[in-house]
Amino acid sequence: MLRWSINLFRVFGIQLAVHASFVLLLAYYAVTGWQEGRWLGMVWRVLLIVLFFICVVLHELGHSLTARRFGVKVPRILLMPIGGMAEFDHIPRKPFTEFLITVAGPAVNFAIALLLLPYFWNSLVNDDLTKPWSIPDMGLELLIANIAMGCFNLLPVFPMDGGRIFRALLATRLPYVRATFWAARVGQVLAIAFACVAAFYFHNVMLAVLFAFIFSVGGAEYRNLLRQEEVTAYWADMARRVTVPNEPPDYDEPPTPPPLIVHGPN
Repeated sequence: MLRWSINLFRVFGIQLAVHASFVLLLAYYAVTGWQEGRWLGMVWRVLLIVLFFICVVLHELGHSLTARRFGVKVPRILLMPIGGMAEFDHIPRKPFTEFLITVAGPAVNFAIALLLLPYFWNSLVNDDLTKPWSIPDMGLELLIANIAMGCFNLLPVFPMDGGRIFRALLATRLPYVRATFWAARVGQVLAIAFACVAAFYFHNVMLAVLFAFIFSVGGAEYRNLLRQEEVTAYWADMARRVTVPNEPPDYDEPPTPPPLIVHGPN
C-alpha cells in the first residue's frame, strides 16, 4: 500500500497521498459518464467523484485535527478507491478521548450535509433537480453522499468509526485489550453478515469486497495491539531486571514493534 501511493500536498501539515489505483476509479467514472452523456456526462461524473473525495478528506481531517489536540501525531492521510485512511502514531486509550476523535469524522459529513441542505431545498422548490448533469443535481448527489457516508461509518463494525465508538464504550467497563477483542469480534461477525447482504441481496460486489477488507483490517489491528502489549511487557521486564539483579527475563528477545496505526477506512 505504501509503495503504490503518490504524495500530493500537505493540509494543516498532514501529508495527503493518493493510492495509484485511484486513477482506475477516475477512469471508470469517466467512461461511465461518457456513455451516459458524452463530454458533459464525463466531466460531470469525474467532477462529482473528485468532490466526493474532497468530502472524504474533510472527514479524515475531522479525525486528524481532533486527534492532534490530544497529542496524537498524524503523518499522512491516504486516499484509496474504497475511501480514506488517516495514519496515527497511536490511539489514546482514554475512552472519552477516542470517542471524540472518532465521532469528529461523521460529524464533518453531517455538517457538510447541513450546509448543502438550504441550497438543495431551494433547487427542489424551483424544480431544477429534474435537469440531468446540472449543478443542483450534483449538489443533491453530494448531500445524499455525505449523509450516507456519515451513517455508514457509524456502523458498529470495527475498525470503522462505529466500531471504535463501540470499543470506547466497552473500555469504560473492560480492560482496553479485552474491549478491543470484543469490538473486533463483533465487527467481524457483522462484516460477514453485511458482505453477504451486499453480495446476495443487493448484488453489489464492491460493497461486499469493502466489508471483506474491513473484516481483515479489524483482525489485524487487534493483533497489532497484542504485539504492542508484548513490546510494553518486554521493556517493563527489562526495567525490572535493572532494578532487581539476577531476576530471570520473561522474554529472550524484544518482540517486533507493531506498525503505524491507521484510522479508517471511510
